[in-house]
Amino acid sequence: MKKYLAEGIGTMFLVLLACGSAVLAGPSIGGYGIGVCFGLVLICLCYCIGNISGCHVNPAVSFAMWISGKLNSKDFAGYVVSQLIGAVIGAGFLYWFVDMSPEFNFGGVTGANNLATNVLQPGATSGMALLTEILLTFFFVFIILGATDENHGFGKFAGLAIGIALGLVNIVGIPVDNCSVNPARSFGPAVFSPDAFGDFWIMVVGPLVGAAIAVVAWRAVVPYLTKKA
Repeated sequence: MKKYLAEGIGTMFLVLLACGSAVLAGPSIGGYGIGVCFGLVLICLCYCIGNISGCHVNPAVSFAMWISGKLNSKDFAGYVVSQLIGAVIGAGFLYWFVDMSPEFNFGGVTGANNLATNVLQPGATSGMALLTEILLTFFFVFIILGATDENHGFGKFAGLAIGIALGLVNIVGIPVDNCSVNPARSFGPAVFSPDAFGDFWIMVVGPLVGAAIAVVAWRAVVPYLTKKA
């Protein structure tokens, strides 16, 4: 239960602070600043709860660990439920901010209720967004698998690589669909912005497919690394 609680709290803060950077400070920091905030929040969480739960705070990451055999089915289900609950609580705080101060210049990057929901940006298509989510999640999860690998990872530096990777994918993906690579991050704000559920399937299918590809790719690379070692 401590692991599940850590995942719930971690995901809550990811949504509250990272999505909050768009909702509360979007006009002043722009897409680049929002991406940096996502990365910095995850770095902090990695070094806070990484030794407790692994700091997945993302169903796509938990899915990758599950199909890799690093997470059993019980914990996979517990992690995902905790992440979704945490995301809803974090988004709830943001909704509270918006509701209590309607005159504030909220900057939720194009999204229903200014909650930084994952919706297609002007000119983007569903196919474009789906491919973006698959490729960006592939990169993100591939970095996680490599940085945390028991034999080839980088130990205490893993959190830095993982956080930087999340920041990079957000900087690239925000102009397309506000960048998800995390179904829980998408689910939380969507609960308070029902219109966002129209594109929600992309934020689930894309990250899960990308995570699966990352696992296959890492397994293809590991034998080579083992031989070299």
